[in-house]
Amino acid sequence: MTKNTIISVILFIIMVLLQIICNRICLFNIAVPFVFIYFILRLPMTLSVNWVMTLSFLIGLVIDIFSNTAGMNAMACTILAAARKPIFSLYFPREDEMSNPVPSIRTLGFVSYLKYMTTLTAVFCVLIYGIQLFTFSNFLLTIYRILGSTLLTSIVLIGFDSIVTTNREKRL
Repeated sequence: MTKNTIISVILFIIMVLLQIICNRICLFNIAVPFVFIYFILRLPMTLSVNWVMTLSFLIGLVIDIFSNTAGMNAMACTILAAARKPIFSLYFPREDEMSNPVPSIRTLGFVSYLKYMTTLTAVFCVLIYGIQLFTFSNFLLTIYRILGSTLLTSIVLIGFDSIVTTNREKRL
């Protein structure tokens, strides 16, 4: 096993355990932190799309099992995995110049990474709340939940990324 594989397995386990804890957090009955999507955001850009979608489906399925959400997270994570590369290309078009293929604050810079991470977090929140409700009743409450969860998740993921990334990662 390579070093990146071992790090990915450890990150997978940590993210699942953190999400189990974070499922109990709901600020003002609006914002829920979805910390497990950090695993999907952190996957190397050089990893094939099939592997990214498989790993994303797997983490979504594991979260569904522990959250009793009947496939909602698995579906949202799979769609998020499909949207990851095109969204990354919007904010960082020169992928071949990356010295380290793992997106982080230190490799992309704070502003580029914040745009990338916030966009994917918003996509996930729209998907998960859209799948969960599947109706337009309480539309304003749904918008508040999407915005609140996106903001809370982004803040938590920025803090987590600053802890997880090593100083050896070079900025572009």
